[in-house]
Amino acid sequence: MSGHSKWKTIQHKKGAADAKRGKVFSKMAKELMVVAKTGGGNPDTNTALRALIQRCKAVSMPNDNIDRAIKKGTGELAADIMEEITYEGFAEGGVGVVVKVLTDNKNRAAAEIRHIFTKQGSSFAAQGAVSRGFRRRGQIFVDAGSVDEEKLMDIVLSAGADDMQRDGEQFEILTDPSAFLVVSEALEKAGIKTEDAEIRLVPDTYVPVSDKGVAKSVMKFVETLEDNDDVQNVYTNMDVDDSVLSAMESDKD
Repeated sequence: MSGHSKWKTIQHKKGAADAKRGKVFSKMAKELMVVAKTGGGNPDTNTALRALIQRCKAVSMPNDNIDRAIKKGTGELAADIMEEITYEGFAEGGVGVVVKVLTDNKNRAAAEIRHIFTKQGSSFAAQGAVSRGFRRRGQIFVDAGSVDEEKLMDIVLSAGADDMQRDGEQFEILTDPSAFLVVSEALEKAGIKTEDAEIRLVPDTYVPVSDKGVAKSVMKFVETLEDNDDVQNVYTNMDVDDSVLSAMESDKD
């Protein structure tokens, strides 16, 4: 079962569409502010900022928006104080969910996230109960039909990647966060296009889901969370069976 990465790619494409409406731009701007505040506004010395700028450009975020957000983070422009909060819990089927929030009003965010959990019939978990099963990793996806596997493996492992494996129609590359940018730049230099590339929380183990109803319920829950303006990222350990994904795609046709 390898649906987790395919679902992530579907989410990524959805994110690109959302960006046209400004939602993703707004969330990325907040993330830029935090990263610039923490490590400085120079991408040459702040590798996290450099990687984030690449993501912003991948969804066609205007340079003016990027520059303005960085200046807010460094204090050159006035900005609200942002707080980072993590919520975690369980969705249908025992699927673990970790919600990363970045907000200027933690009371509002807490009330809204709690409402979403309750409305979807999901429950909060104690801090660390879910997140301890995730690790912060660089995760890169490449279309399997666009590159030779041995060539790709040689490039990414030489650049410092931890692992690479085929996952359906994609290659999944995992790196330590510190090696993510080097591996990404090695792929770019080799002319290899990535379908999705980000430092995110990656589960150590996955919860297999072979029931279409459960998969749809969890996906709806995640999408509802992602639609909230204070939510930056939602991570799950759900691994959707390929047959379920195919059936769901057929339902849309």
